[in-house]
Amino acid sequence: MTAVPSPRSANVGIVIVSHSPLVAQGAADMVRQMVGDGVPLAWTGGNAEGGLGTHVAGIRAAIEAAWSEAGVAIFVDLGGAETNSEAAVEMLGPVRAAKVAICNAPIVEGAVVAAAEASGGSALARVVATAEELSS
Repeated sequence: MTAVPSPRSANVGIVIVSHSPLVAQGAADMVRQMVGDGVPLAWTGGNAEGGLGTHVAGIRAAIEAAWSEAGVAIFVDLGGAETNSEAAVEMLGPVRAAKVAICNAPIVEGAVVAAAEASGGSALARVVATAEELSS
């Protein structure tokens, strides 16, 4: 399941990947309510059959939905989400994959602070660093 409500933007995009569609959608709702529509945002949650899990095709679709030439920051909830996100990023090819980062940050708080940073026009490296400060 993936939401695609974001208009194209020059700002870094945010992707939320959770094993639960409810968690992913809820985190995305928080980002929208706290940061607004100035950042491309997409989420994916659940496996292809609708159960708990993640799947590469859903993650890739979310990356495409939130795509920005400024890059995309991905937030994941568990190890499988990270592994599948890595596979989805590899499928983008080396040029586009270089513009995507999987963040080591709390999924909800990380996505909100990253989106706030991105909404100000910060580069991908700064957006990721701001989110990852929460894990240190």
